[in-house]
Amino acid sequence: MPRHWLLKTEPGCFSIDDLAAAPGQTTAWDGVRNYQARNFLREMAVGDLALFYHSVVNPSAVGVAEIVREAYPDPTALDPDDRHFDPRATPEDPVWFMVDVRLAARFAAPVTLAAMRREPELAGMELLRKGSRLSVMPVSAEEFALVRRLGGLGPQKA
Repeated sequence: MPRHWLLKTEPGCFSIDDLAAAPGQTTAWDGVRNYQARNFLREMAVGDLALFYHSVVNPSAVGVAEIVREAYPDPTALDPDDRHFDPRATPEDPVWFMVDVRLAARFAAPVTLAAMRREPELAGMELLRKGSRLSVMPVSAEEFALVRRLGGLGPQKA
């Protein structure tokens, strides 16, 4: 059984439209610089599914992405010209990791943060916890299924 996740991104930096326009609708999910979020990336397996979540402006889940490559070292941490550079990272100890994701489905309508907060079944969702700021987090199968339905997708695999 695939596990489920939520991947947050600022749409001004990288949106679901950007993912849809990427070659093969696939991209590396790089630049994660939080240890707990990094650890979640390292737990992901090919075939896992993730809610694609736009943060900051009109926070909402806007679609589903599939994990198509498991965690591997994030080369942006080694590039001093990249905004995600980390001088602690080395080729022997990369510190930071990324996964590759592919667009699986767009929601017919965004599922806003406010709409999620109105759903009693989502009360325990990590995203809705006060102070939760992780950009990568696990989502239960039930939470994932409900957000999919709210977004206009049926119960089948994305």
